[in-house]
Amino acid sequence: MGIGLGIVLLVIGLILATDAVSLPSSWQDHIDGNTLGWILIIVGALAIILALVMNAQRSRTTHVEERRTDQPPPPRV
Repeated sequence: MGIGLGIVLLVIGLILATDAVSLPSSWQDHIDGNTLGWILIIVGALAIILALVMNAQRSRTTHVEERRTDQPPPPRV
């Protein structure tokens, strides 16, 4: 789920919410296109926000590298 998926859901939701395209007649008896459009708008916006938050967290992380060798430890004096 990334920014691209959020944008696609947002665009499809806006198309359905503004009645630019109507659903097939067999679907209109069971599904309201306007309500489905608003649901997709909300889900798309949440997907975009979630992707941005996850990318921000990923950029703040630090990585520690631990190296081990097969040599014996140096003698103590």
